[in-house]
Amino acid sequence: MNRTAQTRQASLAEALTNVILGYLLALLTQRLAYPLFGIHISLAADGAIAGIFTLVSLARSYLLRRLFERLMVAR
Repeated sequence: MNRTAQTRQASLAEALTNVILGYLLALLTQRLAYPLFGIHISLAADGAIAGIFTLVSLARSYLLRRLFERLMVAR
């Protein structure tokens, strides 16, 4: 199988798209779920919490993608 490696820019674009959609979904989920557990915070605080986890998720997604690309190219 002849496979071309994904560029770093393409990896970042994919990871960003995935994480942005994940952020929006997390924010919506948090806004719906938190009240069920008696957690009442402002939208700004909720957004900040989701933002922290989003940055961690972006780094994780990008690094894993690069690792898998390296492993595939090495084969």
